[in-house]
Amino acid sequence: MDKDAKTLTFSDNGVGMTEPELVEALGTIARSGTKAFLERIEAAQKGENGQKTEDSALIGRFGVGFYSAFMVAERVEVISRRAGTAEAWLWSSDGQGTFAVSPATGDEAPRRGTRVILHLLEDAKTYAERSTIEQLIKAQSGHVPVPIAIVDKPGDAPAEVTDGAALWAKPKADITPADYTDFYRGIAGAFDEPALTVHFRAEGRQDYTTLLFIPESRPFDLFDPDRSGRIKLYVKRVFITDDAEILPRYLRFVRGLVDSADLPLNVSREKIQESPLLAAIRKGATGRVLTELERLADKEPQAYAKIWDTFGAVLKEGIYEDFERRDALLKLARFKTTAAADEWRGLKDYVAALKPNQTAIYYLAGNDIARLASSPHLEGFRARGIEVLLLPDPVDTFWVTPGIDFDGKPFKSVTQGAADLALIPRLDAGEEKAQDAADTVKDFLAFVKTTLGDAVAEVRASDRLTDSAVCLVAPDFGPDRALEKLLAGAGRLTSASKPILEVNPQHQLVIALAALADTERAFKEDAAHLLFDEAKLVEGDRPADTRLFSERLARVLGRGVRGTSV
Repeated sequence: MDKDAKTLTFSDNGVGMTEPELVEALGTIARSGTKAFLERIEAAQKGENGQKTEDSALIGRFGVGFYSAFMVAERVEVISRRAGTAEAWLWSSDGQGTFAVSPATGDEAPRRGTRVILHLLEDAKTYAERSTIEQLIKAQSGHVPVPIAIVDKPGDAPAEVTDGAALWAKPKADITPADYTDFYRGIAGAFDEPALTVHFRAEGRQDYTTLLFIPESRPFDLFDPDRSGRIKLYVKRVFITDDAEILPRYLRFVRGLVDSADLPLNVSREKIQESPLLAAIRKGATGRVLTELERLADKEPQAYAKIWDTFGAVLKEGIYEDFERRDALLKLARFKTTAAADEWRGLKDYVAALKPNQTAIYYLAGNDIARLASSPHLEGFRARGIEVLLLPDPVDTFWVTPGIDFDGKPFKSVTQGAADLALIPRLDAGEEKAQDAADTVKDFLAFVKTTLGDAVAEVRASDRLTDSAVCLVAPDFGPDRALEKLLAGAGRLTSASKPILEVNPQHQLVIALAALADTERAFKEDAAHLLFDEAKLVEGDRPADTRLFSERLARVLGRGVRGTSV
């Protein structure tokens, strides 16, 4: 670099070029000029009928890469000496349609190889600054199989900035964990260590090398709606793009690169994205990442649990989006459950612990793990020792849709439809109370339905409640309670289904209310509304009318203060 002369020089010790080769290789550009050059490109991209051909490629035709030098240079000089010859030649052009070739004399010519000198435009002076050039070299050509050195100014000693080595091209036996960590930090711009490294080479119909890392900590933008993956794509060690769609969105936290030996360099980035070769690379790389995760889960469950704890909420998106790999992702999924709230449980473990006559995998979805664990919907399941998955992530309400099963067992929400627990005995079966509601309780349930009217679809006795008085459940068909709330909050639910109010027929409060005489009708109506509001509050909702709720609560409390109890 020479900032005073405003020049940037590229020099190599390669085979060099003769005079005819300079004319043939570079003369096409110089003779064309910008307008004619573009017209020639356009003509080349059209077939005999004037329509654009599918196989026409801009990159690689007419020296497009070299022509880009005139975007930053007012004049370009190329000095070259063919290896084994005495003559050296100077090619020069301003890119406007003419060029000149003359013998190069003295020290201006290399002993062999080529020297390209850009006389920079005024607005391109930054290309004579080390910080600009070094960043571009490392980003675009940091791993090409030749070393690259920078000379800061004329007379300085060369300083090597790349050594011509690519870590991913080395045998894995020659790479230490420290090497992998340093490379990961450089390519990901991170300071943590990789939790899992996936390094392999595929050979056969496609030849490519993959080096991928799962970070130890979450990227700050992991849940950005527009977040895409950050896998770099190289072709024969030449950087192509850092936004290639190599891995699906649910693996967007993975960092690393893919280097293909088969993808052509002379096609646009858009064409590469549509390439069937890239599609095969996508499939192979995704499958390998999931295979390595499964292997880690089997051999090092604690290490895998840390990865799931960090990225499980994103991996579960794949269960919803990736039908082809759904079974593999379900095997990888881990959950907090009512049987082990402090540790992660897999579905394989869940199915192995199924109770006799249990035909479904039960789950409870919401947005807070503590509230889920204390939900009254779980009481009947706990009483029977039935394990329930606790699903606190927003994506959980989508992937547990009808039609998804594991090992032949469908997923069923404990907040939807009838619990159907009668065939599964309680743990305290010897002391189990009769679950048939007394006639007075049945009459009270009918009274509650009449009082609440259209606010509920049904009021019925519950077999899922053992300690609480009431809870709300969704109808058998349609979204469950958690999904309905999520859709309503996003404005994507035009009309919500009416909930079902389930009442514990063995609860002392319900029995006492059912025993009240008809003269206590007004009090029973207040109690019916308060039971409904209580069920809402337990789910984190507000009463429909807070003023009426306050008035009813005051009347009921006033009755208790006056000495009458229920």
